[in-house]
Amino acid sequence: MGGTPGTLAAVDANAPDAAPRPARPPTLEEFLGGISARAFRFAELGLRHREDALDAVQDAMAKMLGYRDRPAEEWTPLFWSVLRSRIIDVQRRRTFRLSWLTDARDAEGGEIDWADEATPDPSRAHDGREAWNRLAHALRALPARQREAFTLRVLEDMDVAATAKIMGCGEGSVKTHLFRAREALQKQLEEFR
Repeated sequence: MGGTPGTLAAVDANAPDAAPRPARPPTLEEFLGGISARAFRFAELGLRHREDALDAVQDAMAKMLGYRDRPAEEWTPLFWSVLRSRIIDVQRRRTFRLSWLTDARDAEGGEIDWADEATPDPSRAHDGREAWNRLAHALRALPARQREAFTLRVLEDMDVAATAKIMGCGEGSVKTHLFRAREALQKQLEEFR
């Protein structure tokens, strides 16, 4: 055992019986930091209002802190379920508001900058924003269940079982909603093919 502590740790980490490193973030804070941008886009598509979307994501993240002791494998479906519930709550509250109290902005809403800051090419960033805006507009036109199925299955790359659990429906319903969403989006985004 003659070696520096760093050498010993390197040897132990490479040992055949060493446990593989987890693919998930080791802390809940890192998990929430990694999912925040995608969660905001999901909420903004569902709520069509930037501030409401930010509030919904913040509320969902705060609620997740209470689940810190849960295994990391449960965080992803649990977070999306919590966020989806929060979005539904906000939508329900809106139905009780008087129409003159609702947001007076146009149907497009406020502009959100989706540019990839690591991309040095301005035209590429513009094309990415334009493509995202077209996709977001097309997703907004979908019924809520189709939009949720598409976002969770395609954009978040979740499996059918996890999506069904998050949406609170059967796997067959998820497949049906996804099929209809893809069909509608193909018609709306024909020129991008």
